[in-house]
Amino acid sequence: MGAFIRKMAPVAGLLVLAPFVGEYLLGNISVRELAALPFLVPMYGAGALLIREVVRRAGFGWPAVLLLGAAYGVIEAGLADQSMFNPAFEGHDFQSVTPVPALGISALHSMAFVVGHAVWSITLPIALVEHLTPGRRRTPWLGPVGLVVTALAYLGGLWIIFKELHDSSGFLATPAQLTGAAVVAALLVVAAFLTRRPGPPGAGGWVPKAWLAGAGGFVLSGAFVAVPESWAGVWIGVALLGLAAVVVSRLARSPRWTHGRHIALVGGVLLTYAWLGFVLTWLVRPDDQVRWWGNAGFALAAVALLTWCGRVQRKPSADSGQVQRG
Repeated sequence: MGAFIRKMAPVAGLLVLAPFVGEYLLGNISVRELAALPFLVPMYGAGALLIREVVRRAGFGWPAVLLLGAAYGVIEAGLADQSMFNPAFEGHDFQSVTPVPALGISALHSMAFVVGHAVWSITLPIALVEHLTPGRRRTPWLGPVGLVVTALAYLGGLWIIFKELHDSSGFLATPAQLTGAAVVAALLVVAAFLTRRPGPPGAGGWVPKAWLAGAGGFVLSGAFVAVPESWAGVWIGVALLGLAAVVVSRLARSPRWTHGRHIALVGGVLLTYAWLGFVLTWLVRPDDQVRWWGNAGFALAAVALLTWCGRVQRKPSADSGQVQRG
């Protein structure tokens, strides 16, 4: 029994951590609705677990995780909750900012939805749970049956969210919008499997210390989520994404880019959602004291998780000094 629990612990951890980061730490869902977490696990948790298993089984690296995470974001925002197309999604007028009338979307918010899911809902939870299981970072966690069950759970989770929001709002995107979102998601999946498999490290070069990698991730991700709601903000966001891609890809090829630096970068980016949760509460429910206390509790949970990661990092392991390249 103990061996089974240890075997399934990372699976359970990822199933819960993905919706926790993607919705609760962000502040998009209040602590008052903590009971809704099990209903988010099939879409968020199973989606993250499915991506993780596919990438690790195929032997690809973090670029594939991010691209599949982006596909996940397009599927969620374009096909499931349809926040990308709904002009009155949960009472917000998202399309009043940087509208693209031909597509029926907001350029800024569509980018935010997709990148938010790719980075915070998918990639960060995978990285954190893998870090906490150092002996199993590169190995599959599920067998064939588990993989099929996870895929079915993910599809079921998509249906749950679609049905709930469609029944409550009555909104349905046009066939052209749904087809376009499906095509974009498919192209992102194809792009993920065209990325290079992790290879041997390249030449050396300067890499930041762990604390500086964490601070850099915190500042860069904070700048991205704080871009102005304008077309200038769209181009600033695109530039920040390009900068992050270039810097991280160069650092990851260095033999001095250790797993400690990698997880410090992940931690810095995670903490951006911790403060962003307070900002969202200030914008939408500034008088809700319970919501403020919930933000504080979720932020403390994130700090506790990173503290745990730090304790694990100090313990020697077979791959404690390495990070998967690519």
